[in-house]
Amino acid sequence: MNGFKNVPNIMQRIVSGAAPDKFNLDHLQGLGFKSSGDRAIIPILKDLGFLTSDGSPTPRYHLYRDPSKSAQVLGEALREAYGDLFLINDNLTAADRPAIIGKFKSSTNSTDKVAELQTATFLGLLKMADISKSPKATIVEPLVEEGEVNQSHTSALGQPVHSHNSTQLDLRYTIQVHLPATKDIEVFNAIFKSLRANLLD
Repeated sequence: MNGFKNVPNIMQRIVSGAAPDKFNLDHLQGLGFKSSGDRAIIPILKDLGFLTSDGSPTPRYHLYRDPSKSAQVLGEALREAYGDLFLINDNLTAADRPAIIGKFKSSTNSTDKVAELQTATFLGLLKMADISKSPKATIVEPLVEEGEVNQSHTSALGQPVHSHNSTQLDLRYTIQVHLPATKDIEVFNAIFKSLRANLLD
């Protein structure tokens, strides 16, 4: 963007105002942002996943309208849209400006001036975002049926998880035996004898 000064106000209007059917130039001007420099916010919102290609608000747009979640939603959007920049530093700050400029120049073949503007836009959005929060790993516990058990099980992260209401695991196995194409009854007798000896005893 050629100018970033109105972007915080535009984003605040997204939070405070009703979501439009289409976030287009008419809507932007209706919010009072009539400068030609403000128009670039529309493709940026599309890149961030706030709008579809036709300007319709996405679920992310609506989630952003919750003030308690706005910063985190924007942070997640920045990580998705500018994932390659976070390879420089997972917690990017204004101190990384030279590296960010270089990344824009190399990845988009931008001139020095354009790369500076791209960096200014990114850092401006970064100030409004919370990039510190990441999705928490989900602990997956096996299904259990009623009964007593004295063992603990482990989570998807490999950490022991102890249940306050210990229950017996009811595990069932299905074994398939592929018999050879033969008419020799002794072959079949040997197979089933081995199954009895190794599985049923």
